[in-house]
Amino acid sequence: MNFKLNLIQDKIEFFEARDIQTLEKKVSDKVEQNQALFLTVASVTHQASFDPDGKPLYTAAVHFKLKA
Repeated sequence: MNFKLNLIQDKIEFFEARDIQTLEKKVSDKVEQNQALFLTVASVTHQASFDPDGKPLYTAAVHFKLKA
C-alpha cells in the first residue's frame, strides 16, 4: 500500500460576523489551526456592509500560503 501526502500550497477562507470582535476571533482561531498545516497568512481583505434590516455585517477573506 502506497501513501502519498500532498501539502496544501494555497488556501482561501471566508468569514462573516455581526460584530468586528467576533470576526476577529474567528479569523484568529483559523490562523492558529492553519499553522499546524504549515500555512501562514499571505493577505487579508475585509469589508463592512449593512443587511436589508440595517444591521452591520462584517466579512473577511484570508489567503493562506505554505511556509517557505
